Amino acid sequence: MASSATVALPPSTSPKNAGLVLTALILGAGVANMNLAVANVGLPDIGRDLGASQAGLNIVAAGFSLGLASTVLYLGALGDRYGRKMMLMMGLIIGVPAAFMSALSPNIEMLAASRLIGGFAAGMAYPTTLALITALWSGPARTRAIALWSAIGAAMSASSTLLAGAVLMILPWGYSFLIAVPFAVVAIVLVWKLVPAHVNETKDKVDHLGGVLSGLFVGTLVLGINYIALDGQRDIAVALLGGSAVTGFLFFWRQKRVGEPLFDLKYAARPPFWVAAVSGIIVFGSLMGAMFVGQQFLQNVLGYNTLEAGAAILPCAITMVIVAPFSSTLIEKRGSRITLLLGFIVCMAGFMVMLFGWNIHTPLGMVALSYVLIGAGVGFAGTPASHALTDSVPVTKVGMASGTGDLQRDLGGSIMQSLLGAILGAGYAAAISRSISAAPAATQAEITTSIGDTLRKSFGSAEDLASKYPDYSQAIMEAAKQSFLDGANWAYASGIFVMLIGMFITFFFFPKKNKERELYAEYAKQSSTVH
Repeated sequence: MASSATVALPPSTSPKNAGLVLTALILGAGVANMNLAVANVGLPDIGRDLGASQAGLNIVAAGFSLGLASTVLYLGALGDRYGRKMMLMMGLIIGVPAAFMSALSPNIEMLAASRLIGGFAAGMAYPTTLALITALWSGPARTRAIALWSAIGAAMSASSTLLAGAVLMILPWGYSFLIAVPFAVVAIVLVWKLVPAHVNETKDKVDHLGGVLSGLFVGTLVLGINYIALDGQRDIAVALLGGSAVTGFLFFWRQKRVGEPLFDLKYAARPPFWVAAVSGIIVFGSLMGAMFVGQQFLQNVLGYNTLEAGAAILPCAITMVIVAPFSSTLIEKRGSRITLLLGFIVCMAGFMVMLFGWNIHTPLGMVALSYVLIGAGVGFAGTPASHALTDSVPVTKVGMASGTGDLQRDLGGSIMQSLLGAILGAGYAAAISRSISAAPAATQAEITTSIGDTLRKSFGSAEDLASKYPDYSQAIMEAAKQSFLDGANWAYASGIFVMLIGMFITFFFFPKKNKERELYAEYAKQSSTVH
């Protein structure tokens, strides 16, 4: 057999009423995506209203993805065993009261807790949608379905900021958390009527201890990153990250030895799987990180209102949907490796425009260009990152792949939002400190320790302080805006560095087109022999 010969793609199969079923599943995933991103546009208002620090805002922004990421592997396995449709329905239903809890939160602690509960609900729903697509479709039809699922879901996430911005123009920030509720109700009805109850599910036992360990591993990792940004909390951060290292070791140790693992390392070690998992964490996490930092920049530094800031994300959402069909076509022609690399390159270009083109006088066109590039990059990379996971495992174990696919978005989002948020907060505080040190001696004499601490706490705190000292208002706001820009630049530079890491891993470790198809054919043959 000539190794250079083109390897044929497997035949396509689709379920009855494929378009309607796919619509139901995309809408179910979209509800989770909307809830994931909706907090970003309201962060400045939340910070002012609840007196939250930058680190507190980081936890609110990451709380939903924290709850989701810490449960998806376990809940995906439960769906594989006990019924994916039931798991999807439960997640959609529980998400509704969680949204109302967020809307009515009187303090930052309750808001963070409600976001965590909403994340748990999404952990039931979101990975199950990809698992059902994998179970119901096959071949190129599956690739196209995943492309639409990936792009439209991410676009709903991005466009939800526009809806939230419009709501915040006329109503308090709490109402923004309710915009996904009508979509959830529609999704519940469509899933109940259209989605099959049981498709290619397994009878294997569920590793419950492994599920608990996976949740502790991911949860302590994300919280540890967030606590690094808190003044005087480094000991807690070190303890959390140390706990993450211990529980992570115990989780993988158990998965290697247990008879029916939650996360089967035999499949995870396959090159298409682990490279796609890492690549997806980077690219989807960077999207969430860019939206998190960008929304605050647009409102705090450029003075956009919430509607304008939400609308600025639209080019990202539109571009993702436009690019998705080209991504699936490119996978068929060139393979996942080339498609992933193209996505990384385009995303990196978006961060470079942010780093070198965004300042306190940035025109709208420059903002739009940044989001178009990031949207195109995610549109190209999202499909192969999800497709490679599902084609690397047996259909009865697709909960593991879909859970990992969810981790791409939500662990990636948690880590990148936490990381970029911590970098943003540290950069802002350092820049404010430099501004205070550079001030004239007479001005420094009037800056008490408490005033200095307030200025360093967050942009919202500096804005609040400026309103109390009108004589110094302009100087305070100019220093705060420049300091926020300096902190944001640290975050954008970090995004570029992470993209380079993703490109390196993909280029050297992801198989080329023919080898990729040969591996998928071999995996499918092994699965049919075993099952």
